[in-house]
Amino acid sequence: MSQRARASLSPALWLTVPVNMPTLDAPEERLRKFKYRGKDASMRRQQRMAVSLELRKAKKDEQALKRRNITNVSSDPASEQLTKGVSLNLQEIINGVNASDPDLCFQATQAARKMLSRERNPPLKLIVEAGLIPRLVEFLKSSLHPCLQFEAAWALTNIASGTSEQTQAVVESGAIQPLVELLSSPHMTVCEQAVWALGNIAGDGPEFRDLVISSNAIPHLLALVSSTIPITFLRNITWTLSNLCRNKSPYPCKKAVKQMLPVLFHLLQHEDGEVLSDTCWALSYLSDGCNERIGQVVDTGVLPRLVQLMTSSELNILTPSLRTVGNIVTGTDHQTQVAIDAGILNVLPQLLMHPRSSIQKEAAWALSNVAAGPCQHIQQLIACGTLPPLVALLKNGEFKVQKEAVWTVANFTTGGTIDQLIQLVHSGVLEPLVNLLTIQDPKIVTIILDVISLILKAAEKLSEKENMCLLIEEIGGVDKIEALQLHENPQVALTALNIIENHFCEGEENGTILPALDQDCEYLNHLTKNYQGPTTSKPRTTP
Repeated sequence: MSQRARASLSPALWLTVPVNMPTLDAPEERLRKFKYRGKDASMRRQQRMAVSLELRKAKKDEQALKRRNITNVSSDPASEQLTKGVSLNLQEIINGVNASDPDLCFQATQAARKMLSRERNPPLKLIVEAGLIPRLVEFLKSSLHPCLQFEAAWALTNIASGTSEQTQAVVESGAIQPLVELLSSPHMTVCEQAVWALGNIAGDGPEFRDLVISSNAIPHLLALVSSTIPITFLRNITWTLSNLCRNKSPYPCKKAVKQMLPVLFHLLQHEDGEVLSDTCWALSYLSDGCNERIGQVVDTGVLPRLVQLMTSSELNILTPSLRTVGNIVTGTDHQTQVAIDAGILNVLPQLLMHPRSSIQKEAAWALSNVAAGPCQHIQQLIACGTLPPLVALLKNGEFKVQKEAVWTVANFTTGGTIDQLIQLVHSGVLEPLVNLLTIQDPKIVTIILDVISLILKAAEKLSEKENMCLLIEEIGGVDKIEALQLHENPQVALTALNIIENHFCEGEENGTILPALDQDCEYLNHLTKNYQGPTTSKPRTTP
């Protein structure tokens, strides 16, 4: 807000209103659009799920669903020596895998594994169509031949890293149960490869994830977590656990979540970046649900560590830790307060100024849900200095970030006291909001108009409406609002009309209005004659 605009207010009056003033009244239609106000539980869940869907984007941008083993790092040098110099074609592999001689089976299986471990264009389809999977599954049970078990598990790992159909072929051949049994193998390389294979299967989707869980894999996986295993092995275990937490249609069963959470809390204390990243992703999946599921995560006591990790310079740690905390503040007011007590509001102002717009966006999303809480949360938000960076985002942020900032202001305006709205106005929020009235997004434009309307009502209660109207006019707001009366979207047009009629009508006392406004009214009557509003209460979405 410019200095000239600020001068048109009466600071003495605006800054002496008690903090505990009652919250502003807001139209019922607007209340339904925010986190809790006026919404039942099912509608809140629908809103949050839709927002989560948009924020998560493509899975490849987060964490790998499946991983193919293309290195020899964990292979057994002794087994490699057995076949040194041996190179088999596909038919020879098929013949060898189906042979009765264990040595021939081993040589053929290893050759198949090497084919499947090519960095480019591995012949997954050819191996599947050759009918080798059932035989590879049988080799998993060959306890007298651990080298054969290892090669078979590796080959199946890479097949399961392919398409859903290829993963399904592995599952339908009965691979899950023998892979789970290999988690108890005395040979670490065999055990680790089984962990990797199960991670690929679980990462395909909720159906196969639940099959892995029902095969009692989780207790065996958790038993492997110790301070003595190699870090590469621990990384694989953590990644597999994260895939067992993944997907929410349906969510993993409560028993499985209860089993995993204590170990995830333990892993969150680790210092390895990959372990921390996958643990945070696991917690983000588990907290992306109803209040009860959020409560399960909060009750483990992970929030202080998550807030600490939100200060990480490593994007692969910062992103999932921020997302997890963002999920948590979509929960109850108590759950949000626990996050505030853990220090989230000390970190969010810095993240609003992060060089990456994706982080700015998620930080603003988290902040919008804090602002959707009671006025006590809003006061803490103000005290932590979040308003200046929020206004900066409204002015200069990318549009996807500006939209989240608008939602934050809208929630703030709906739930704040009059004194808090005064502080919001003095932060300079009006000018960038007015400038955004020209965007091509009817929903966001409507929200901004509602914010302006609520601020005007607050000014009216303090007998400051004339000064506020002058301020809005000075920053070009009146012209923009008048123009919106002719907007093609009926809700935008009607909201703009109401603001002009209720707050900017000249000659109101003698029953006359401006000619231009009279024309607008006639246009609006025609435009909205048959408009019944949206058929459903659409959830908030972000790009």
